[in-house]
Amino acid sequence: MTTTVVILITSLGVAGLYFLVSSGLSLIFGLMDVLNLAHGAFFGVGGYVAWTTMEYFPVPSLVLRFIIAVLAAALVGFLGGVLIEKIMIARNYGDHLAQILVTLGLAFALQGLFAGLFTHFPRQLKQPEWFRDVVSIAGAEIPNSILLIIGGALIVLVALLWFLNSTPFGLVIRAGVENRQMVRALGIRVERTFTVVFGIGALVAAIGGALGSVFYNGITPSLGQSQLIFAFIVVIIGGLGSVAGTAVAAVLVAFIQQLVNFYLSTGLGDIAVVALLAAVLLIRPQGLFGRTA
Repeated sequence: MTTTVVILITSLGVAGLYFLVSSGLSLIFGLMDVLNLAHGAFFGVGGYVAWTTMEYFPVPSLVLRFIIAVLAAALVGFLGGVLIEKIMIARNYGDHLAQILVTLGLAFALQGLFAGLFTHFPRQLKQPEWFRDVVSIAGAEIPNSILLIIGGALIVLVALLWFLNSTPFGLVIRAGVENRQMVRALGIRVERTFTVVFGIGALVAAIGGALGSVFYNGITPSLGQSQLIFAFIVVIIGGLGSVAGTAVAAVLVAFIQQLVNFYLSTGLGDIAVVALLAAVLLIRPQGLFGRTA
C-alpha cells in the first residue's frame, strides 16, 4: 500500500512536469499551428536561469531566492519567446517545413550554447531545506519537492484556463484562431496577439525548467529536449489547443509510464505510452478533448 501511494504521488509530480512543458506547446502548436521543435530549449532556459539566480543573486533566504529564481525564469522565458517569434516565426506562419528547420536549428544552437556556458555536467540548484524534507501521506514518505511541482502545475493550469476563457485578450486569441481575417476586420492586431501567445508558451516551459531542475536534481543541456517527445505525445493525446485536455493527458501518460516501469520493467513504460498514443489516434484521431473538423 505504501509503495503504491509513493508511485501514484510521484506519477502526479511527473504529470505536473509534463503538463508544464506540453501546455505551452499546446498553445503554440494547437492554437497557432506552429511546429516549435525548440520548445524544449525553453525548459533548459528556465533551468539555467533558475540555477544562476540561486547561485549568484544576493538574497540570504533560499526560499525568497527560489521564488525570485522561478519569476526570473518565467520573465526570461517570456521575453525569449517574444523575441524568437518576432525574428524567426512571424515570417514563417503557414509554412511547416520552414518552421521545422528554423526551430530545429534553434534547438541545436541553444543546446550547444548551454553546453558551452555550463558544460554537460548537471548543475544542481541550491534548494531550501524544506524541499528535502518529507511529509507522511497514507503512511508513505513523500518529498516536499514533488508536492511543490504538483502545486506549481495546478496554479499554471488554473491561470491558463482563466486567461483563455475569462479575459478579453484570451477571447481575442480564440477568435483569431477561428477566423483571423474577421478579427483583423474589427481592427484588432492578430499578429501581436500571437506574439504574446508564443511568449506565454515559452514562459510556462521556463517555469517547468525551474521546477524540473529540482525534480531531476539538476539541469543539463539536453534535459529540455528529452522532455519534448513526451510533450508532443501529451498534446496529441489531449487534443490540439485544449489546455484541459493537455492536463488530463499528462496525468494519463505519467501514470501509465510510472506504473509499467515499476510493476513490469524499467523502459517498458515508454513503450506503453507510445501504445496509448496509437490507441487514441485509432479511436479518436483529434485527441481526447480535440474537436472534430
